[in-house]
Amino acid sequence: MSSLAAARADNFYYPPEWDPSQGSLNTFHGQHALRERARKIDQGILIIRFEMPYNIWCGGCNAMIAKGVRFNAEKKQVGNYYSTKIWSFTMKAACCRQEITIQTDPKNCEYVIISGAQKKTEDFDVEDAETFELPADEEKGKLADPFYRLEHQEADLKKKKEAEPVLVRLQRMSDARHSDDYAINKSLRAKLRSQKKRVAEEEAASRKRGLGIRLLPASEQDAATAAKVKFSSKFEKNRKDKRALINSGSIFPGLSASSMSSKRRLELESKRRKISASAASSLLAGGYKPSSWSEGAVLSSRQKGASMNSRH
Repeated sequence: MSSLAAARADNFYYPPEWDPSQGSLNTFHGQHALRERARKIDQGILIIRFEMPYNIWCGGCNAMIAKGVRFNAEKKQVGNYYSTKIWSFTMKAACCRQEITIQTDPKNCEYVIISGAQKKTEDFDVEDAETFELPADEEKGKLADPFYRLEHQEADLKKKKEAEPVLVRLQRMSDARHSDDYAINKSLRAKLRSQKKRVAEEEAASRKRGLGIRLLPASEQDAATAAKVKFSSKFEKNRKDKRALINSGSIFPGLSASSMSSKRRLELESKRRKISASAASSLLAGGYKPSSWSEGAVLSSRQKGASMNSRH
């Protein structure tokens, strides 16, 4: 937007044909200062932004419109309460375009729904909320009577006497609990240290298992839940069959138990032959001194050879 257009939008642009004797720029242009918001100003209606004061139910589609939702509402005066004006706000719901009318109630200092919606009632139990119930308007009016106020005070004094032992006991417990600040601080720090130690142990146990999160300690509820888990019988049978097949088979692929035993036997025999051949070659080469048993065996063989030669 140019500076000239911005000036015209803000009514700071004075055209050459304007004369101050003609009045303001709005009068010169024939428009209201509030522009579109005042398009029904001749009917006493002004367009404003209205904020819903409480939760309501839409009368058209029964949807809930939350507190704080804003609408473009038509504001107009519909009466007076003494010297205070009563204003009416008419708007359309976004859910179904239902027309909702709300008026002010200066007497009770609240907003009243006239048509198109219903206020959402949000009651609560005083005992459940742990709050005090405020006296009603009739009760406040009766308190102006001196005799009724005196009877009411007597009832309050009776309630006080009944609740006094409980209050005194609670006060004593609170005083005893907070009498020694050093002991309280010491116990709190000890509890914090034990908690940090337990968390460190749990994190270390999780790291040992290769987990990146801290595991909580096992509980009886976890054990009971795990015990209730039952796998199907077919799954368990298949698992047992596969385990038995693995235990009975060989660790080497493509070989049975009999072939494996025969191959093992052949390997052992070849190793023995290799050992015997190496020992004989060492003996012939004089690599080591023969033992007495080997010397006797050599002598006996030589004698046998000599006898055979003499016979020939």
